[in-house]
Amino acid sequence: MLKKLHKFGLRTLRKMRYLPPKFYAHILYEYYTGKKLNLDNPVEFNEKMQWYKVFYHPPILTQLVDKYAVRSYVKDKIGAQYLNTLFKVYNSPEDVLYDELPDSFIIKATHSSSHNLIVNDKTKIDKVASVKLFKKWLGINQYYRTGQEWAYKNVQPRLIAEKLLTEKGRESLIDYKFYCFDGVAKFLEVHLDRAHNHKRAFYDLNFNKLPFRNVSEKKSINSEIEKPSNLDEMIRLSEILAGELPFVRVDFYSIKGQSIFGEMTFYPSDGRKDFVPDEYNKIIGDYFTLPKLAKNQKEITTLN
Repeated sequence: MLKKLHKFGLRTLRKMRYLPPKFYAHILYEYYTGKKLNLDNPVEFNEKMQWYKVFYHPPILTQLVDKYAVRSYVKDKIGAQYLNTLFKVYNSPEDVLYDELPDSFIIKATHSSSHNLIVNDKTKIDKVASVKLFKKWLGINQYYRTGQEWAYKNVQPRLIAEKLLTEKGRESLIDYKFYCFDGVAKFLEVHLDRAHNHKRAFYDLNFNKLPFRNVSEKKSINSEIEKPSNLDEMIRLSEILAGELPFVRVDFYSIKGQSIFGEMTFYPSDGRKDFVPDEYNKIIGDYFTLPKLAKNQKEITTLN
């Protein structure tokens, strides 16, 4: 009975996303993992991610999670040839003019996650409904929508229209997500069939499947998938983009062997999904070296 009451209390507090970050991080972590958070000495990967959200605040993080602003960073670091084609950037839904866009495209919110409108045939768009949808997106603050992911807190809400990337024989693209620690990629996560039968798994840098997961067996990749011909290039590019950051996940697509940048994120799954088997939470946590807070320092605002 006491456990049920405690879980109910956590569930109630979890919805109060305006709580002080130090306090809220404890609520979120315990609710999803069942473990107590130690912000003074975090050990496991998701523990350290909560610390990251609370204390690690260099302003460049805001640029790097902004799907429009990050483009200039990518261009400077590795070159514009790795960016998807950008058609337009919009500050309001009313600015979207479909006549100036090609027959197919994708519109994304720059300040949040999973807000994407895929358009295969623009003649079939319900323009009134799309404006309502875009207004809803732009009214959402990702920081308060999820678990106080600091990097998103001050991102300017905008929309971008990009080329709709496709891969022959697949309804949705394969995502290659590189987990980089201090500028070094340690492993990658692969996502398949997001549209209908979303599955994922972790691989080493030689594309051998790793013995841990953070989803159910049912949602894990259990079939052989072909190693991308440009895997080494994607690893190299991810490490360049990761630079001096203690941790960042860098995502790429591979289209006919061409590497196309996807996004950068600092809080995969918001630090909610533990690894299975359990020992990998510490093994992967050991890759993640957190910067030191100086005495009486409330947050870290520089990369070094």
